Amino acid sequence: MSAPGFTLVVVAAVLYSSGFYLLLQRSLMRVVFGILVLGHAANVSLMLTDRAITLPPLLTEHEGPLSDPLPQAMALTAIVITFGVTTFLLALAYRVWLGDENDEVPADLEDRRIGRLAEPEDSA
Repeated sequence: MSAPGFTLVVVAAVLYSSGFYLLLQRSLMRVVFGILVLGHAANVSLMLTDRAITLPPLLTEHEGPLSDPLPQAMALTAIVITFGVTTFLLALAYRVWLGDENDEVPADLEDRRIGRLAEPEDSA
């Protein structure tokens, strides 16, 4: 594997891991940022699918291998979908923040019950 390919794989792995980490937080703004980072990770992954990123496009008079337009079209679609989902999540987060000026998602009863079960028993 070439150096740029390995670099893109590492960048995609870091973006995916940080995106999922942010997605699992209780703050709604961190969840929104996690969705954004996951969208960027999807775009980098789509760039990795095209081995011929540097080749000329189909509309040239170039003889030889040409670049595949499908990953480029999928990346544009992923950008639009990420923008729409981010806008929707920002509106939801703002609506929640207007209620009590806090964007933290409270723990529900089941989370509290599992937390009490996980605590060590103090027998002393």
